[in-house]
Amino acid sequence: MATLALNDISVQFGGLQALSEVTFTLHPGSIMGLIGPNGAGKTTVFNVITGVYRTSGGSATYDGASILGRRPHEVLAMGVARTFQNIRLFQNMSALENVMVAQHCRTKAKVLAAVLRSPAQRREEARIREKALEALEFMGLGDKAYEVASNLPYGLQRRLEISRALASEPSTILLDEPAAGLNPAESYGLMESIRRITTRGVNVLMVEHDMKVVMGVCDAIVVLDHGVKISEGKPEEIQRDPAVIEAYLGN
Repeated sequence: MATLALNDISVQFGGLQALSEVTFTLHPGSIMGLIGPNGAGKTTVFNVITGVYRTSGGSATYDGASILGRRPHEVLAMGVARTFQNIRLFQNMSALENVMVAQHCRTKAKVLAAVLRSPAQRREEARIREKALEALEFMGLGDKAYEVASNLPYGLQRRLEISRALASEPSTILLDEPAAGLNPAESYGLMESIRRITTRGVNVLMVEHDMKVVMGVCDAIVVLDHGVKISEGKPEEIQRDPAVIEAYLGN
């Protein structure tokens, strides 16, 4: 497992300061929550880590190597996968096909081998299929592998997105509001799945508004408000922090 470290990260869009000197470290084997009011800069942090946004200051490293200035597919190849606040599935493809797509960053076969359907290419396809089925099974979707994604209930589509991220063989996964729109039973099941993800040697950084989920699974929490980190600590410490209560939890 690798350490993800952000140091004094700042992001500016014209006259808007989206992040201001944000610093935190996601340690191996841990689950960290990133919380705060709407517009606090949480998804901006994800976009910096995954190469979508450029920074105006600071540094960010993963397993000791800088991740700034890299393209999203390069960050994924380093071992950092993510899901999105708004579900981004190939709705007309099966659950299995959606998850198999995630292996593009690990595919070894060349174009000519794919065209000629060489033995190496067939072995590669079998490996990709096996990895995808394993990820589906892990997230409780093994019996839904051949269902078209659009036919799955909303809660299972959320799980499918996480399956796809896991299939890319990450060492860190960024979950952007994974419990959004879930009922209490689905949220509880999601909490169990997130805990199990760390047993695969995967760290978790999670943006989430459902405080029961955040407080129930996270080892540490970082709180943002208007692009500034206002608190960091264990869940019980965050719950008692007056600055956090005023900015977020008290709303």
